[in-house]
Amino acid sequence: MPVMGIDIGSAFVKCVVMAEDKVLSCGLQPSGGNYKNTAAAVVAETLRKAGLRPADIACTIATGYGSANTVADEVATDISCDGRGVHRLFPAARTVIDIGGQFSRVFRVDEHGQPTAFLLSEKCATGSGRFLQIIARVLQVELSDIGEMSLRSQKEIEFNTGCAVFAESEAISRIAEGASREDILAGVHRALASKIRTMVERVRPQPEYAVVGGGGRDIGLVRAIEAGLECRLLVPEEPQTVAALGAAIIAGEKLARTAINQ
Repeated sequence: MPVMGIDIGSAFVKCVVMAEDKVLSCGLQPSGGNYKNTAAAVVAETLRKAGLRPADIACTIATGYGSANTVADEVATDISCDGRGVHRLFPAARTVIDIGGQFSRVFRVDEHGQPTAFLLSEKCATGSGRFLQIIARVLQVELSDIGEMSLRSQKEIEFNTGCAVFAESEAISRIAEGASREDILAGVHRALASKIRTMVERVRPQPEYAVVGGGGRDIGLVRAIEAGLECRLLVPEEPQTVAALGAAIIAGEKLARTAINQ
C-alpha cells in the first residue's frame, strides 16, 4: 500500500510517495509564509503525479522544521529521516553533510543508516544555505546560478569574517573595488566549506561522504567542500528530497510492523 514522507523545511516543503519499496512520485515547493498551506499543496501535487487520492495513503510520516503543520501518523526527526534516505541511495555512506536553509548538520551513520554522532551548525547564517541566499541577493544573481558562476573564478576573494552581516558588507565593498561576481562567489563557497570541514572533523568522520539538502544543488559549494576534505562527495540526483524519502521509508516500515502484529 502507498506510503508518504513529508519534509517541511524552513526553505522548501518536500514530499515523497512510495509503494512496494519504490518511489512513485515526489514534489517540492518553497515553504513561503504558511507551512500548512504549502504542505497541503505539495501533497496534493505529489499525489496527483502518482495517480493517487489522499485516502489511498496507508501511512504518513512527517519531519522537518514545520512538521507540526501537517496531518501525519507520526513525526520523525530530520536526522533519522536523512540517515535512512542516504542509506537507501548510498549504502556505503558513513558521513552525511546536510546543508539546509537555516542550519547545516554533519552526522555519522552506521551500516543500517542509523545516526551515531551528530553536530549542528551555530545559529549564524554563515553556517547554512542562508549565507548563499544573502550573497546572491547582494550580487543580484539567481541562487540557482551561483554554483556554475563560482567555478569560473580566476582569483577567489577571501572573506575575513564569520558573521553573515559583516560578510554582506564585505561583499558590497569588494564589488566597489571591482572584484568579479565569480571571484566573490568562489570566496563565499570556500568560507562556507571551511565551516563545514571543521564540523566534519569534529564528528570523527568515516568514508564514504554524502551531501544532502539544498546546498547539494550548488556545484560550486560541493567542489569547495571536496577540496577542503580532499574527497569525492556522493550527491543524490535530488538532494533536497532525501529526508522526505527517508520519512517515506520509515512509514513503510511502520506499516509492515502493523501488518505483522495484526
